[in-house]
Amino acid sequence: MLGGMNAGHAKMADWGLSYLPDIRQQRIADLGCGGGRNAGELLRRYPESRLVALDYSELSVEKTRAYNEKMIRAGRCEAVQGDVHHLELPDDTFDLVTAFETVYFWGELAECFAEVCRILKEGGLFLICNESDGTDEAGLKYEKIIEGMKCYTEQQLKQALRAAGFSSVEVHRRSGKPWITVLGRK
Repeated sequence: MLGGMNAGHAKMADWGLSYLPDIRQQRIADLGCGGGRNAGELLRRYPESRLVALDYSELSVEKTRAYNEKMIRAGRCEAVQGDVHHLELPDDTFDLVTAFETVYFWGELAECFAEVCRILKEGGLFLICNESDGTDEAGLKYEKIIEGMKCYTEQQLKQALRAAGFSSVEVHRRSGKPWITVLGRK
């Protein structure tokens, strides 16, 4: 399944990444790293960066380590198990935090987004990229089938980001698809 996620979500993830401004990212955290593909893409796009890939699932962490083995050996990537509700990452450290297809499972969004805000440097960016905009039929169908899944609307994401302390929020939608990319700036 994790391998399928890498391939199946690549186009959407790359579309979401296209909204990042052309800036030099030094420290990146990819939360809910899944199979590790997006961590690898971030490392490729930002060749001077160091990245922490975090997931709740031990299996996802193992898959991410295997996918990014070369970057781990080079000292540019670390894959760790953790919980977005209580990130064991230092304050004011990251230039960019990403969350691809994962906030559906985060529970209390404002609490988790406050943790993201805490680890971001002033002016840092938080990128959320979802296949579901919280109103599409397919997303709502999966929400009923998959325990603990919640598809959030643009308004719900904006509200939770502002409540968590983000100073600005920008939303992008993919024409003809329910894809949504949200950028929050600390």
